[in-house]
Amino acid sequence: MGKIEGIRIENYGTLKYVCMGRLFSYQKGAPLGNMVTIIGPSGTGKSTIADAFGFLADCLEKGVEEACDMGNRGGFKQLISQGNEKVIRFELYYRETSNSKPITYELAIGLDKTERPYVLEERLRQRVEKRGWPKSFLNLHEGIGYAFEGTDGWQDDEGNITGRGRRVEVCLADKRKLGIATYGAMSQYNRIVDFMNFLKSWYLCYFSPDSARQIQMAAPQPYLNRTGSNLNNVAQYMYRENPTAFKAILKDIQTKLQGIIAIEPKYMENGQMVLRFQEEGFQYPFYSPHMSDGTLKLFAYYLLLHEHSPRQLVFIEEPENGLYHHYLTDLASEMRKNVGSGFAKQLFVTTHSPFFVNALAPDDVWVLEKEANGFSSIKRAAEYEFVKEMSRENILLGDLWYSKYFG
Repeated sequence: MGKIEGIRIENYGTLKYVCMGRLFSYQKGAPLGNMVTIIGPSGTGKSTIADAFGFLADCLEKGVEEACDMGNRGGFKQLISQGNEKVIRFELYYRETSNSKPITYELAIGLDKTERPYVLEERLRQRVEKRGWPKSFLNLHEGIGYAFEGTDGWQDDEGNITGRGRRVEVCLADKRKLGIATYGAMSQYNRIVDFMNFLKSWYLCYFSPDSARQIQMAAPQPYLNRTGSNLNNVAQYMYRENPTAFKAILKDIQTKLQGIIAIEPKYMENGQMVLRFQEEGFQYPFYSPHMSDGTLKLFAYYLLLHEHSPRQLVFIEEPENGLYHHYLTDLASEMRKNVGSGFAKQLFVTTHSPFFVNALAPDDVWVLEKEANGFSSIKRAAEYEFVKEMSRENILLGDLWYSKYFG
């Protein structure tokens, strides 16, 4: 369990300095909710925010140098904001439950003497007393520092130690790998393990209908991959785990897909399972490889919402692409209802669609704008003048955005 209450991104492309929600460095901010939607004109940085989340996940899995080179990032010098800046920085403000003390994760990535990216600073800290300065349980500078075992050991900036956890001196052999990747693999570092598992649970969705049409020969799988190419494998897994529950899920999803009157699992002769869709007006059903892009995409989103053990953070870019606009308000409503108000799941979405935004509240929506210097700024829709008041008058938020009351 757990969710991000705030994030700071510094010197990452057009995001020279962007803060969302509550942070250790900005306690006045209201925490991020379970549904976080990011809007703004093209070129303001929506995809850059999505990629920043992907970059953090890639840093954990691959190391910072490889993460800088992956995809279309082009290396550290292409990633960092233009100007005299030399360090990319991130700050995550994270809480596991409503009763737990928040944890701050700070990461700074720079260039070493050979002009290769490495982890300059990495820190995990937590407030010990009700009031007071947070204390560190992992603190590394250029791979050297300390980590605390157990659940209650900390050190403040003056070197004073609190708690019973054992302090261990740290000197990492590879400064291009995150410290949490190393110590998060050792059970005695409980808090680092928990935080690393939270990062590992992130799901960044780049769903492709063409990929979803593939019939893979792999075994049943519990989670959709990034492109959705294992859609049928996930359906097969869910069916094996609990056939009755899966059929109920299919029946629920079917009611949300216009023109679809039934969805059923169907085994092929080779043992693989595909989904069979019965469309209104047709005598014979269609199988998932032959369904329209929009139907497959909607089906994948709703299937994602029905995960039995959900990923804790899901990021979806522009779900409206390829979908009929009348579907979007219902999709946003289902997403908002699905994440609820607890700590089981948090959903980030970027969108251009006012129809999607119409289902949301001003506190759910963050607006990116381009400043005169070319960099982006962001603030909640609720911070714009009159937006909250008009929303309370039952004027839909997407309509206000389309009418240029904000953004």
